[in-house]
Amino acid sequence: MIEDTAIEKIKELRAQTGAGIKDCKQALDDSQGQINIAIDNLRKKGLASADKKASRIAAEGVIESYIHSGSRIGVLVEINCETDFVAREIKFKELAKNIAMQIAASPNIQFVSTKNIPENVINHEISIESAKEDLANKPADIKEKILSGRIEKRLKDLSLMNQPFIKDTNLSIEELVKQHISLLGENIQIRRFKKFILGDGLEKRNENFANEVAQIIKDN
Repeated sequence: MIEDTAIEKIKELRAQTGAGIKDCKQALDDSQGQINIAIDNLRKKGLASADKKASRIAAEGVIESYIHSGSRIGVLVEINCETDFVAREIKFKELAKNIAMQIAASPNIQFVSTKNIPENVINHEISIESAKEDLANKPADIKEKILSGRIEKRLKDLSLMNQPFIKDTNLSIEELVKQHISLLGENIQIRRFKKFILGDGLEKRNENFANEVAQIIKDN
């Protein structure tokens, strides 16, 4: 359990910065409980005050596109901010382009965040993990812990916000967005995205070339 003094420090740090509880706890752990250092660390990460802006209406922004080399993968992503002024900022446009590239480079992601994953998808993942042979003979409590950990990891794999940023793997996409919220002073939200893969869902032609040539000779 977290001691009462630690809880009070988390509350104080959250009140001063507006950062999330988890981020505050981590910052305090890293600073050995020193609030001033924790505040500096949160500011460096761009997390301070970002959560305070998360509830503000963000209806402006851009729809960004990215086409990967070879034109076989394409992405459209909508990223929102509060004002048209920020939507025109170079830093905001760079963020949108980087997010589009991230989506193109992340084969498993299907949702913006774990909060967007439908219950039926979660239940499907649970049913798959529960049926794995290595869990069959485990005690119920151990099985539950393993299953919980695997499901959490799988849902994060499906979530864009939980991915390590391809240009700096020390940052998650969530932290990258929060840095830009702090930098630009507005709420920023990744609303939706769509990835296009050439030929996805189509039946591929897979004929044997030698057989095709033989058939041509036979017909002639």
